[in-house]
Amino acid sequence: MIEALSGFFQAIMRPCYEITGNWWLAILLFTAITKLVLLPLTLWAQRNSITMVELMPDLFRIKCSYFGDRETIDEKQNELYKERGYHALLSLVPLVVQIVILMGLADVIRGIAASGEPGTELMGLIPSENGGISWFAPVAAGLSAIAMGFASNRINPLQKEQSRAEKATTNGLSIALSIVLAVFVTCGMAWYWVCSNLLSILVQVICNIIINPKKYVDYDDLEKSRAEYEALEAATKSETPWYKPNPSARRAKEDFKRFFRVDGKHLVFYSEGSGFYKYFKGAIEWLLANTNLIIHYVTSDANDQVFALAEREPRIFPYFADQRRLITLMMKMDADVVVMSQDDLDNFYMKKSYVRKDIAYLYMCHHMTSFYLTGRKHAYDNYDAILCVGQEQHDELRLAEKVYGLPRKDLPLTGSGLLDDEIAAWTARAGVKNDPPVVLIAPSWQKDNLLDLCIDDMLGALLGRGWRVIVRPHPEYTKRYRPRWEALLARYADVPESELYFERDFSSNATVFESDVIITDWSTVNFEFSFCTLKPSLFINTPMKVNNPDYEGLGVTPTDITLRDEIGRSFDVDEIDRLPELVEEMLANPEAWSEKIKAVRSRHIANLGGGGAAAGEYIFGRVMAAQEAREGAAGAGDEMDAV
Repeated sequence: MIEALSGFFQAIMRPCYEITGNWWLAILLFTAITKLVLLPLTLWAQRNSITMVELMPDLFRIKCSYFGDRETIDEKQNELYKERGYHALLSLVPLVVQIVILMGLADVIRGIAASGEPGTELMGLIPSENGGISWFAPVAAGLSAIAMGFASNRINPLQKEQSRAEKATTNGLSIALSIVLAVFVTCGMAWYWVCSNLLSILVQVICNIIINPKKYVDYDDLEKSRAEYEALEAATKSETPWYKPNPSARRAKEDFKRFFRVDGKHLVFYSEGSGFYKYFKGAIEWLLANTNLIIHYVTSDANDQVFALAEREPRIFPYFADQRRLITLMMKMDADVVVMSQDDLDNFYMKKSYVRKDIAYLYMCHHMTSFYLTGRKHAYDNYDAILCVGQEQHDELRLAEKVYGLPRKDLPLTGSGLLDDEIAAWTARAGVKNDPPVVLIAPSWQKDNLLDLCIDDMLGALLGRGWRVIVRPHPEYTKRYRPRWEALLARYADVPESELYFERDFSSNATVFESDVIITDWSTVNFEFSFCTLKPSLFINTPMKVNNPDYEGLGVTPTDITLRDEIGRSFDVDEIDRLPELVEEMLANPEAWSEKIKAVRSRHIANLGGGGAAAGEYIFGRVMAAQEAREGAAGAGDEMDAV
């Protein structure tokens, strides 16, 4: 077979020499002829590559929809390939043909070199054996491969859509193959390879003209789907460098497997971190005391307090899920009811289950104000029920359903178990009087917050008046803007802590509830403070934090705004000089403020003192309803079988 190929190629090479009068040019012409003859095959491979690029938006969406589920992703990809007629091995056909040509051409080149004709002196040299000037061959081969790779990254329809790592791998292998080949074969063969690499660029240009990828590929859709997948990858990227062992990775893997070894899960809580347990605490305690439910508790915090709690409570099954496995876990969720306090379910990377479509997703509120001012417009659309703190939240959500055309949700008025716990803790220390009175500054971390906008003016107005001032920044502020925070600390380093204290430990809310007056911008901590202690708050009207610019379309003023002047006083930044006067007035009239705030609290908070129990009862009701529905469906199936 090789002899036949060599004879065939010799029959083509001889006319090429007669036309050019030079064996090096003859090889170039021979290479051009082979490229032309093989053009239909190359076009076939080109169309196959374009098909792959056409499929990429769907492939990215599959990877997003089944993120981390390698088995399902492979299954869906293969189904898509079969449906659209894509053949992954077809791209290897041109390479196989090249290898066949190399095998047949080797004898032809050796024969030319052995002829001793003028211009063939270098053609038979092998760099690894002869050295010297023959080393030009691997250098030229490597440079031609670099040129081909550079061009392919820009004009090859499939290669230009590959990731940076894939391009580097493809080009690296091509360059390495070219250099190694040229080191161990004759310079004539290396010259053929150089010509083949360079002419491949021209052939790709011709293929793009004949079969223009832009006629088949929706590049806007491709970029959009790629961006969604890359955002998902970035959101789940480990913070541990690849060269260091991740101490939590093995634990997350084991907990992931343990979670799915449990069949028949009725109730799952998901917590973003240890600090979120307080929102679920009342409901969980009621469920443990009044039902026999097993509580499966998934957390993204390896040090979540729930692990210590589970050691004392055998009916709590905790699991740690790092960000990457969490997404897969949620997509493969197989419980009856899932309770969360995270916004934007099914909008971004936190997806509903594709395994079960009958899961009831319940949202546990971690705030007592508006859903549609600081929350995104569609942040709560995909929950089946939202456990409302009070009537105003309920009415706002019902109005949003009507205005935005949303499906009707369950909106039980459960109240706030967290507020109940805070009131109980506060009552235990009621009567303790601060001497001197404590004024707490507790801003948000949004743009133009108090610490960035007017903290020096505020401290100038408050210090030296017989009060102790505490500055409690939002933890996110100290993390994101550490230089600003440290500069603030340095400016007031000489002021004694008995007069001015900067809080650095955020593991406790003690300073919040032990203060006499609290000052903030748009943080919601004031509502917890005032509704718990019945003490007034001061709000400074910095630029408002708005995550939903369409909030006014509902036609109601958010409670974040209306409650400011009901539980305290609000004033503008340019009125900072009024601050001492307002603080003095609040400290002088505690009883009047207490009665006023108590009335507002009664109107705004449902089930005061029983929020945790109300939430627990509702959650249990949903679990029982799911079981009854499943048993009813099974009974109906039995009846059909009997018929």
